[in-house]
Amino acid sequence: MILVTGATGHIGNVLVRELVARGEEVRALVLPGESCDSLKGLPIEMVVGNILDPETLDRWMRGVKLVYHLAGVISIVPGKEELMYRVNVEGARNVARAALKAKARMVHTASVHALRREPHGVTMDERTPLALEGDAGAYDRTKAEGVQAVLEVVREGLDAVIVCPSGVIGPHDYFHSEMGELLRTFATPKIHFIINGAYDFVDVRDVAQGMILAAEKGRTGEIYILSGEQVTLRWLLKKTQQIAGVRSPAVVLPHNLALFFSRYTHHFYRLLHKTPQFTTYSVQTVAGNSRFCRAKAEKELGYRPRPLEESIRDYLAWRKEYYHQCYGKKGGRARSRAWKAGGAGNPG
Repeated sequence: MILVTGATGHIGNVLVRELVARGEEVRALVLPGESCDSLKGLPIEMVVGNILDPETLDRWMRGVKLVYHLAGVISIVPGKEELMYRVNVEGARNVARAALKAKARMVHTASVHALRREPHGVTMDERTPLALEGDAGAYDRTKAEGVQAVLEVVREGLDAVIVCPSGVIGPHDYFHSEMGELLRTFATPKIHFIINGAYDFVDVRDVAQGMILAAEKGRTGEIYILSGEQVTLRWLLKKTQQIAGVRSPAVVLPHNLALFFSRYTHHFYRLLHKTPQFTTYSVQTVAGNSRFCRAKAEKELGYRPRPLEESIRDYLAWRKEYYHQCYGKKGGRARSRAWKAGGAGNPG
């Protein structure tokens, strides 16, 4: 039996699909009242629990030989620091201790943001120190502290490996991740304001494969970067629009100007009841260094990410198909035209 926490999320549901395709027995831990639409129809056992409740974890860890821990909180706006600490750090420690008790192997999903941000020109790899101090934001710091918490339990005897994906995109993005919404926005014909920066993006299916490879071949206590391809936002916009068959102008904002405006955008997004994309954190991320080395994962695990263009194409095709499955011919011509362009807003 394999236990997956955070199974309803983007990486989680894709990982579950891959495990099911391999004939594995999967137990998905979901929160009380959580939407499980992303797992609908899959032949798995779904159980209700919370990684902040050790008793729950001990109960559902029985009979488990391997646990993939993906549950976490991502936030690029202020206000969720305490929740991120509880889930990303205390939750990770709880899962690690439960896995140790059950004598199960653990794959802990961190992020490249758990690594300290280095200046431009420096390539970051698994030897890069964790983002435990300095100017690291709350998300980076809690992901780093989560890694540290798991490694502490490894020293007590836990058999665990840690994977650090970069910016994840791809199909089966049922709950509209920040990266997925960025592609959706780019595929919409309108004036786009983008930052003069770049980032590393990776296909969600390759991350899932990398996690499985880490479980099979990863060395206990080791970290593996699961990155993809570093591209500029200008390239990402142009390629997304080429694939979507749309064309619209773009305004490229210098880093300093974008950083100035980002101090106020969260108020704007709050008024519109939308998830913010343009924040101080996001500006600093794409303007900073995103050169990650995946050589260790390639050499030790056999990790091989696909071309980013394929990921963009498959995401837009999946999103269009998912919309039509939800609405059929309902929803009006405007929405239909937007979806042909890969665009439309969130279903519903």
